[in-house]
Amino acid sequence: MARLVLKFGGTSVADLERIKTVARHVKREVDAGNEVAVVVSAMAGKTNELVGWVRDMPTVAGANAPIYDAREYDAVVASGEQVTSGLLAIALQSMGVDARSWHGWQIPLRTDAAHGAARIEAVDADRLIERISGGQVAVIAGFQGISPDGRIATLGRGGSDTSAVAIAAAIHADRCDIYTDVDGVYTTDPRVASRAQRMEKIAFEEMLEMASLGAKVLQVRSVELAMVHGVRVFVRSSFDDPDAPALQAGSPVGTLICDEDEIMEQQVVTGIAFSRDEAQISLRRVKDRPGVAASVFGPLAQAGINVDMIVQIISADDASTDITFTLPEGDYDKALGILQDPSVGIEYDAVGGSKDVVKVSVIGIGMRSHAGVAADAFRALSEKNINIRAITTSEIKISVLIDAAYTELAVRTLHSLYDLDAAS
Repeated sequence: MARLVLKFGGTSVADLERIKTVARHVKREVDAGNEVAVVVSAMAGKTNELVGWVRDMPTVAGANAPIYDAREYDAVVASGEQVTSGLLAIALQSMGVDARSWHGWQIPLRTDAAHGAARIEAVDADRLIERISGGQVAVIAGFQGISPDGRIATLGRGGSDTSAVAIAAAIHADRCDIYTDVDGVYTTDPRVASRAQRMEKIAFEEMLEMASLGAKVLQVRSVELAMVHGVRVFVRSSFDDPDAPALQAGSPVGTLICDEDEIMEQQVVTGIAFSRDEAQISLRRVKDRPGVAASVFGPLAQAGINVDMIVQIISADDASTDITFTLPEGDYDKALGILQDPSVGIEYDAVGGSKDVVKVSVIGIGMRSHAGVAADAFRALSEKNINIRAITTSEIKISVLIDAAYTELAVRTLHSLYDLDAAS
């Protein structure tokens, strides 16, 4: 017998028929003698609809007032998961499974006060453990908790993944199964590289890099939480037949995210990730003096703009420097406005940039002990006439910024270079 947390995303609970199928997946685990907690997202499209309702309401008056009260935003948007949890509990009860729904505040799952993008601070799981130990299935509304002011607080996009991992850690679950619309984590996006392979296992650190660099399978914070608490996460498909012999036998298809010690043979490169949500800004001939970098990036940080790749080139006479950096595409215009504001006081001759760029990353724990991985990548891209605008590296990652037009070619080239293609 195992203690499991099962998480089902929006496409998995898209309508009543899908929720009934999810109930069959849950019942299979219960019939196998497992203790089960379930975390659910809102039905597909429902969160966007709720957000739209909030934005269509009259805004708060006043020059410095927020567009709307973030606490009320959370009260509205959190209702999507609450509906799903109640419907799934009803479906399970109709199958003879003892189940009840839980909202985040009922557990309680405690967060900080950052409404709309709250972070989990603690999970008081004693009552939850008592119920599931007694055989009752807990169906939990994901994406939400209770803030210090006693109000519902939501965790930001993809927050149900984080809810599931946090609850798995709190109840000491043997595994957290993330049911989604794909059957695992692939070496890259199969829509770009048709020969991408599903991985049997991937280390926490590698998955964290994959998630932060463009892979959409899991939310970054959920992977961070899993790594910190050692929660083994299994990514699998909710579209498999719940009664399939392999599932009944406890041998599902999927990808296990775990400690690297569980992986017997580690490839040099595990996967290729890419992010289209990128932009580049370049400041030319910035007056070079101590603190110049702080004068550029300080105002951006104060505005909540995260920068990534940074390239600084000092002129021959040490009088000026060129600074190039990347940032999310959605922050491009905002960042340009800050840098061009005379009151900010940055002295430069010209500023420019581009939104038509993509970041492509090579990821693998095996890179720690193998030389030449970066050189091979640069040579392969050069042979395809792909120009590299910027480069960043870490122990287990190499990222390059290239023109967006070469995305598919670059991904397929690197995927083949490191022998990640599936056998034909």
